[in-house]
Amino acid sequence: MSIELVVLDMAGTTVRDDDAVHICLQAALAGTGFSFTRDEVNDVMGIPKPSAIEILVSARSGQPPAAVEVDRIHADFLRRMLAHYETGPDVGEIPGAAATFEALRAAGAKVALDTGFSRPIVDAVLRRLGWIGRGLLDATVASDEVARGRPAPDLIFRAMELTGVKSAGAVAKVGDTPSDLQEGTAAGCGLVVGVTFGSHTRAQLAGHPHTHLIDSLEELPALLRGTVV
Repeated sequence: MSIELVVLDMAGTTVRDDDAVHICLQAALAGTGFSFTRDEVNDVMGIPKPSAIEILVSARSGQPPAAVEVDRIHADFLRRMLAHYETGPDVGEIPGAAATFEALRAAGAKVALDTGFSRPIVDAVLRRLGWIGRGLLDATVASDEVARGRPAPDLIFRAMELTGVKSAGAVAKVGDTPSDLQEGTAAGCGLVVGVTFGSHTRAQLAGHPHTHLIDSLEELPALLRGTVV
């Protein structure tokens, strides 16, 4: 097996935000009159946020929310997340993220990020971390740029299209949520790697389809050594 492309998740995998996604989504959902625990929000981590909102509100109210309500909650969430990523003191890269990108690209792999975030948040994160214009990334894909978000494989297929990779078997998918692992499996990725330092623990990820679980990003280049074209 030869790996030509590594597709990594953002929040919790390569981006440190100290639970901001959970906090901002819980705050945005408070306007529904329902409260949601961190564990409930964690169950929908990684999927497009409008879908996550619909799932959570439907489960609590017993019926799907109106589209206008989903849009309102998502707009509130987006506002909160943009403010956090632009000014929050706790935003940074997961230790070793940029060095991992560099090591993978030096070994001959292309590197892409995919996410359940929409493009405005993606761009805010990239600006904040200084990942634009440094030759670290070959592509980024946001959930509002594909027909279906996770756990469907569309984000990975778009990353492949952007980087010219033809076979999903030549792709390694890396992420911290069950939806990341499900996405990589649905795409037919050659490697599906869960990271245990993000939103989900090793025990929580172990029951979902994967080829490897790793405890730090620094393990990734060694894991792929010998498989990169």
